[in-house]
Amino acid sequence: MKLKGRSYKNNQPIEIVIDGEQIKSKVPCNEQLPDHFILGPGFTDIQVNGYGGVDYNEIYDEPVKLTSISRLLYKEGVTTHLPTIITNSTEQITKLIRQVISLRNADEQAKWSIDGLHIEGPFISPVDGPRGAHPKEFVRAPDWNLILQWQEVAEGQIKIITISPEWENSNTFIEQCLKNNILVSIGHTCATHQQLQDAVSAGACMSTHLGNGMHPMLVRHPNYLWSQLADDRLKTSIIADGFHLPAEVIRVFKKVKEDKIFMVSDSVSLAGMPPGDYDLHIGGQVTLTKEGKLHLRNNPSIFAGSANHIKHGVEFLINQNLATLTEAWEMASIRPQELVFPGNKTFQSGGKADIICVSVNDGMLEVIKTIKNGKEMYVKGN
Repeated sequence: MKLKGRSYKNNQPIEIVIDGEQIKSKVPCNEQLPDHFILGPGFTDIQVNGYGGVDYNEIYDEPVKLTSISRLLYKEGVTTHLPTIITNSTEQITKLIRQVISLRNADEQAKWSIDGLHIEGPFISPVDGPRGAHPKEFVRAPDWNLILQWQEVAEGQIKIITISPEWENSNTFIEQCLKNNILVSIGHTCATHQQLQDAVSAGACMSTHLGNGMHPMLVRHPNYLWSQLADDRLKTSIIADGFHLPAEVIRVFKKVKEDKIFMVSDSVSLAGMPPGDYDLHIGGQVTLTKEGKLHLRNNPSIFAGSANHIKHGVEFLINQNLATLTEAWEMASIRPQELVFPGNKTFQSGGKADIICVSVNDGMLEVIKTIKNGKEMYVKGN
């Protein structure tokens, strides 16, 4: 298979030759090609709770129902995503993990798209505000033996765990994760500056959706936002849907974190659904506004996840002049890939052929074609 278009990197014409599942070559092309037809790496979203009316945090009689998430995300240019299981009972999380693994084993398209699991909780802060919409009754201290049980059920697919290091045994837990190739991210936390520093020294490498999962009002300093923002050892994910963080906050975060900042969607089942009031099995009573903001019905200041996909985040950064097309694209592709899958040759010769062809007009991206492992997963009009 051959693809021709302009590179997302510099807008220069390129030709990509695909052989099997890999990029055989990526070279300059002398042909005159349309300015708006762009080739680049597929998006990688490491925090997907659900999409299009279905949720990885709900048990279904037929797990195959969850295949729609991968297919809908392919249409939005997402070639890799990590289903994210949030705080719940031990038994329910076990069932949810087993369901995702059953899905991967039963459906090839879903298996290609799902390249690991992100466990967000239950080892987070029990404090209102930092806990966010996670149910308090299931929040608990980190438990390594429990992770071993879950990892066995997950067939080794747990790649990321989000915890709060305010628990007494956090550092030992983080060290165990590091030894077993599980990334530890700090999120939904009320930890002190010293606790955060100790956690990073123990091996925590990332902040989960920094600026969210927090108290609505903070002591000006010290606080857990400044501590994470100031630590150069931490990479940072953000939700750039236009609601979770104001544009000026993203601008500051980017200046501080530079190339260590990237995007997640944190999408839930209501992403892609019409506005209205909903009752969710996780999060309870929520409201999705016509503008796309999703919040707890009785507390608009507490978000209940995002109702947008990661391509929307790319568009938001571009249209708010927060990033160039190249940087916004890499915040949704190269950077999360480098964090979770170091060594992958993303959009390089010898790497996986995970490529999207996009038409760009006035800061908006329309996916024309999505290729995963060298195969067309989505073609506009088909």
